[in-house]
Amino acid sequence: MNQLDALRQWTTVVADTGDFKQISVSKPQDATTNPSLILKAVQKPEYRPLLDEAVKKHAGKPIDEVIDRLLVRFGAEILTLVPGRVSTEVDARLSFDTAATIARGERIVAMYRAEGIDTEKRLLIKIASTWEGIQAARVLEQKGIHCNLTLLFSFAQAVACGEAGVKLISPFVGRIYDWYKKSAGAKWDEAASAGANDPGVKSVREIFDYYKHHGIATEVMGASFRNVGQIAALAGCDLLTISPELLAELAASDAPLARALDANGAKSLDIPKATFDEPAFRFALNEDAMATEKLAEGIRAFAADAVKLEKLMGAA
Repeated sequence: MNQLDALRQWTTVVADTGDFKQISVSKPQDATTNPSLILKAVQKPEYRPLLDEAVKKHAGKPIDEVIDRLLVRFGAEILTLVPGRVSTEVDARLSFDTAATIARGERIVAMYRAEGIDTEKRLLIKIASTWEGIQAARVLEQKGIHCNLTLLFSFAQAVACGEAGVKLISPFVGRIYDWYKKSAGAKWDEAASAGANDPGVKSVREIFDYYKHHGIATEVMGASFRNVGQIAALAGCDLLTISPELLAELAASDAPLARALDANGAKSLDIPKATFDEPAFRFALNEDAMATEKLAEGIRAFAADAVKLEKLMGAA
C-alpha cells in the first residue's frame, strides 16, 4: 500500500488545483480552487479557451460577474471528475464586507444551480476567515449554503468558525511553518521543527482536538503543505487538501504511514471551552503576529491575482 492509499484509510483526500488533468490522475474525493490556481490554469494553452469562452459568452456583463462565471465553469468541470465537493472562492477584495460576501456567495450558488448542480451536497463557498467573512458564512449556512473558511491561521479564527456553524475550515499548515521559519532565521532547527513539532501541524492538531472534544461538527481540512512530512503528521484529520505534486509523491512512496490524529482520543483530553465575540476575536488575532500577518498577506495575494485575472479577461 502506498502512502496515499494509507492516508485515505482515515482522511478524505482533496486536490488543491485548477488543473483537470492532474485531478484525473490523483482521483481525489473533493477539489479546492482559488484565484491564484485559476489564474495559473488559464495561462496554460489547454485551459485558455475556457477564459475566452467566458468573455465571449458574457460580453457586456460586469467583469466581476464574468470572473464568477469562469470560476463556476472550472468548478463544474471539476465536479465531473470528483465524486464529492468543489470549493469556489469569493473575491478576496470583499473580505471585510459581510453583506457583499453574502451576496457574492449567493450569486455563485445560483450560477451552479443553473448548471444543474446540487449545491447543498457538492459546493462549498470559500471565504477568508476575517470576522466579517465568518459572519457572512454564518448567514449563508443558515440559508443552506455550505462554506469553507480559508486563510485560517489561529485558534481564535477556528473557534469563531465553529460557533458560526460553518461546514469546513482550511487551516494553512505550510504558511504557518513559513512564518516561524522566517522569524527564527539562522536559529531555525529543521529537524527539531518537523513532523508533530512543525508549528503548522501543531496548530491544526490543537483545532482538531478542540472540535472533536467539544463535539463541534465543523470539518477540519489541513491545507497549504510544504512537504509530505506535514501531511503524514496530520493523517487522521477530517480532510487534507494537497497539491498534485505532493499527491504524486505520496503515491510513489510505500514507506509506513500511521494515523496521527484521532477524534476518539481527543474526547478524553482536558480542553476548556472557548468563545470569542467580536472584540475578543479582534484582540486575539492582534496578539497573534503570525496569524495577523499571514491573513493580511493571503488576502493581498488573492486580491492581486483577481486583478491579474481581470486584466487577462480585458485583453481577451
